[in-house]
Amino acid sequence: LGVPTAQNPNDAWIHQEIIARVKPDFIVEAGTWNGGSAGLWATILQQVNPTGRVITIDIKDYVSAAKELPIVKEKVDFLIGSSVDPAIVAEITRRVNGKKVLVILDSNHSKAHVLAEMKAYAPLVPKDSYLIVQDTNVNGHPVLPNFGPGPMEAVDEFLATNDQFRPDTDAERLMFTMHPKGYLRRVK
Repeated sequence: LGVPTAQNPNDAWIHQEIIARVKPDFIVEAGTWNGGSAGLWATILQQVNPTGRVITIDIKDYVSAAKELPIVKEKVDFLIGSSVDPAIVAEITRRVNGKKVLVILDSNHSKAHVLAEMKAYAPLVPKDSYLIVQDTNVNGHPVLPNFGPGPMEAVDEFLATNDQFRPDTDAERLMFTMHPKGYLRRVK
């Protein structure tokens, strides 16, 4: 739609399949950047759940071009602040209460931040929906070996203490993903 996004096409395809299968009422996206992915998720969501909305969070507002798109004007809500700020988490929880939610985490990629996001947003995800942790490939999984503990380490720690989510290996069937082990399906 002419707005930059940093999504790998294979992963965008898998996200599209998950959105079509889950038909969420809300997609919560942590990490807006220019708003291109929020526009993409809204476009897909329009086809499978016309009343669905995207809520996207970032610490800065870089979305002036995205806000001009009709689909974004109609279906996307922008929140400015940290995705782990208790006030932001409370506002999102209030908005999505009782609805079918899919969460995509793509903001600060440090282990501590991602783990805090996972703990904050996992309770919003109903059975058979997803908590998608993006960029688990950093810190040598297999790229950027000197990144430091990041999303993959957060996923490993989260799964060690939470039996409600399982990595969906079918989401990695295209054999190239930026999110290995990051497509977490709620199983109970």
